[in-house]
Amino acid sequence: MLTSSTRFSVNVIRAAFVAGAALTFTAGAVIAAEDVTSDQILRALAPKKPLTRGLSMAPPAEPAVNAAEGKFMDSLRNRSTRSLSMGEREQIATIAESKPAIDLEINFDYNSANISKRSMQSVQALGKALSSPDLKGSTFVVAGHTDAVGGDEYNQELSERRADSIKRYLVDRFGIAGADLVTVGYGKTKPKSGLAPTDPTNRRVQVVNMANKATASTQ
Repeated sequence: MLTSSTRFSVNVIRAAFVAGAALTFTAGAVIAAEDVTSDQILRALAPKKPLTRGLSMAPPAEPAVNAAEGKFMDSLRNRSTRSLSMGEREQIATIAESKPAIDLEINFDYNSANISKRSMQSVQALGKALSSPDLKGSTFVVAGHTDAVGGDEYNQELSERRADSIKRYLVDRFGIAGADLVTVGYGKTKPKSGLAPTDPTNRRVQVVNMANKATASTQ
């Protein structure tokens, strides 16, 4: 017999596959500039301000859905990137669609998970933004992506190592709690919309604020 939590998970995974593996899951800003600032990142990841009850055009999320999402995200804290199943990766992508997010084109050394010198400023800006009191208490997804050059297995493993590399930097240099950073790799399965799969711009790291505190606290 399926529990309500299991039914939710199954439905979310099914929705993810219907949406198509080629879709990018961020609903927030896309910033490709090398000189991205911490303020830009902070604004993109800030919890959405809820409308007043009189102006709200959409009903709030069902409490049961919010609870199921929270339980699922809690189950991912302190999990290794490689331990995530394909179903869990797609469930993360589906939940993330409605969350504040930013798409950063962070470059790495060739065939490596080492952050390139040209992208270090962007990673430092990310660390400053995630250290802000405005984002305290949130759980963030750090997702690695590659272009379509190379095999599936190779790109999947590379995207995971690159997401882990960003996490290690944020933990070591900015003291961000490792449990608050959930890393996931998508390999070459989710190129940016409108780009050829082999376009180098697909090599990127996405950051999503999974705990929308302003919405979650709304009655």
